[in-house]
Amino acid sequence: MMQFHWPWMIFLLLLPAAQWLWRRTTAEVDQDQRQRHVTLLHPQLDLLQQAFNGSRPQGSTGTRLHRLLVLLLWLGLTLALMRPQWLQPYTQERIQGYDLLLAVDASHSMEALDFSVQGQQVSRIQVVKGVMGRFLEQRKNDRVGLIIFGNQAFVLSPLTLDRQAVRELLDNLVPRIAGDGTAMGDAIGLGIRKLRERPPGSRVLILVADGENTAGTIPPLDAARLAAAEGIRIYTIGVGSHRKEVPIVEEGRLVTRTDLGFDESLMRQIAEETGGAYFRANDADALEKISARINELEKTHAESRTVYVPRPLYRWPLGLAMLALLLLGLFPGARLRTLAGDRHA
Repeated sequence: MMQFHWPWMIFLLLLPAAQWLWRRTTAEVDQDQRQRHVTLLHPQLDLLQQAFNGSRPQGSTGTRLHRLLVLLLWLGLTLALMRPQWLQPYTQERIQGYDLLLAVDASHSMEALDFSVQGQQVSRIQVVKGVMGRFLEQRKNDRVGLIIFGNQAFVLSPLTLDRQAVRELLDNLVPRIAGDGTAMGDAIGLGIRKLRERPPGSRVLILVADGENTAGTIPPLDAARLAAAEGIRIYTIGVGSHRKEVPIVEEGRLVTRTDLGFDESLMRQIAEETGGAYFRANDADALEKISARINELEKTHAESRTVYVPRPLYRWPLGLAMLALLLLGLFPGARLRTLAGDRHA
């Protein structure tokens, strides 16, 4: 359907009518004043007036066309100022699904090379991308969001049905983009803020980290208790190994560090506080187990609502006004302009 964003601009159409009424009133007043100052004396003034009266000359075609173009010009400008727009309806489908929010660690420790695939060392973040990428492919009809955290936590994608968009954001994730630390508690708190807006029954937060909380203002266990109070289940996926010396690339060099340990107990406690479960990223059955646990929850319905997207249409009346203005240039003084070439032909 079509509507006007500024419909009150239609009152501009009254200005030409007001001007015409004012000019007509002024002309009548001037005519009365002229009649009052008649100084011609004649014994038969009526006959004299009839003798000199004649029919008024009709307006020429150019004059009428000139008035029509002026009318179209004013009408087009007024309609353009009213900002007409076409409202295109967009309806979200009503389907059943779960509300899954992924919180992925993007700290410096996720660059540690303590995994190997086919004999080649890979980083923790590469393992996360592979594991969670396969997980997203399995979650059809689910609303999925993405949170990343380092020194701070950020929402990279709100809950959406576009799993492919979330997958691309995850694939393009770069470690240290949110800082070098690991604020697990802040990530859980941010997830609670987003999931509490959804209907209860299927609020799920999947926390992917190496288990070391080194930054943030909210303790992870306190955040987990708050999530449990909000009816949010947290499934934790641990990424890392128990090796004392872990290789990692820093400033273009491969070095070995001893402070990149993996705190598996913290990940288990977070999951237990909320009724979730803990899994290891290198467990081949972890994804199937998480999916099975999530499928046991109650599904929620996506909102069935219609959003009207406005498409501006002011170009059409504005184009009509510009065309009328262009044609008015051909009728200066209500007479058709003759090209110079025609006069000299």
